[in-house]
Amino acid sequence: MYIYLVFINFIGFLIMGIDKNKARKGKWRISEKIIWFFVFIGGALGVYLGMRFFRHKTKHAKFVYGVPLVLLCELICLVFIYFR
Repeated sequence: MYIYLVFINFIGFLIMGIDKNKARKGKWRISEKIIWFFVFIGGALGVYLGMRFFRHKTKHAKFVYGVPLVLLCELICLVFIYFR
């Protein structure tokens, strides 16, 4: 499970960097649906760190508030799983 979380968060971080690079170059972008997909399958931390590191999607309220909220839910679930 931990390997999965490391992998999915790494992919989430990369997606934010790739999308930021494409935005700068005016190229076809990664869909927000794909970004949210990675957030909801356990990659919220990676996407959040990518948001901050690349300064990407930081003016979109649904990302600024939504990603940390999902991250908090994921962390609560991990704590319950770990201490179960």
